[in-house]
Amino acid sequence: MNREEWVNKGFVDEPVDKSIDLKAAINELKKEKNAVILGHYYQKGEIQDIADYIGDSLALAQIAAKTDADILVMCGVHFMGETAKVLCPDKKVLVPDLNAGCSLADSCPADKFAEFVKAHPGYTVISYVNTTAAVKAVTDVVVTSTNAKQIVESFPKDEKIIFGPDRNLGNYINSITGREMLLWDGACHVHEQFSVEKIVELKAQYPDAVVLAHPECKSVVLKLADMVGSTAALLKYAVNSDKQRFIVATEAGILHEMQKKCPQKTFIPAPPNDSTCGCNECNFMRLNTLEKLYNCLKYEFPEVTVDPEVAREAVKPIKRMLEISAKLGL
Repeated sequence: MNREEWVNKGFVDEPVDKSIDLKAAINELKKEKNAVILGHYYQKGEIQDIADYIGDSLALAQIAAKTDADILVMCGVHFMGETAKVLCPDKKVLVPDLNAGCSLADSCPADKFAEFVKAHPGYTVISYVNTTAAVKAVTDVVVTSTNAKQIVESFPKDEKIIFGPDRNLGNYINSITGREMLLWDGACHVHEQFSVEKIVELKAQYPDAVVLAHPECKSVVLKLADMVGSTAALLKYAVNSDKQRFIVATEAGILHEMQKKCPQKTFIPAPPNDSTCGCNECNFMRLNTLEKLYNCLKYEFPEVTVDPEVAREAVKPIKRMLEISAKLGL
């Protein structure tokens, strides 16, 4: 397959010799090219295990901003690669599969969001990190689920705020801060799909279980939760808790790290409405594989690029987030 065909596919679709020790080969390529692998908690376990750093969106953005590697391989979804590129314009940023998009980012087209912002002059624009660089370019400050509450509260109580794109996270922040932010109507397909009925059934089956939920979930799911927090916060809670059983309402990839850190505890994935397998996975996150990661490092493709003019504007709210987070000790 030639490079043009790779470009059309969005990843290097070259068969990998099955006799190759992929983990050893990937580690060798990392050393040779001075590359680091950044892996999100929602990736497959094999990707998390080989990553140099794993974390949620905030942690990965912080690492990308500080690393001295020449190549950053973002094992996550496309907007994460864009964020790394915007923060590190002189570094080569790769993703194993360009098709790894994000339903939440897709729910907020940049042109429509820009029109929305323009129609509401005098508003401070706060955007969730799960957005394209073009959306960040019309944003005043970016937030993650880890720091959204604190950053919103850093503004005066009477501040007029647009919050996008996740309506569920926005509603949750409004409910715990007493704000009345104007919300963009977007959502994550994974967190929208959790079944209230099936979580109630699991609670009846395991009455000792603690329900952990991500704030991207619908409010009816959050009302069932004992703990609501970012992916990193849910992991920390599970590690520090004296409880032994947890029902986890977020993308099922986090269970890998939870189980690694707490092998003696039981983690049950909260099921979506239409599932027979009992877990809720992001099909975009699952596009990254060890084979694609190996080819990505070998050929240094696909590379994430961001229009320089867009990048110049998009980096401002990201840096503002990192500055506020550092000041707040997040």
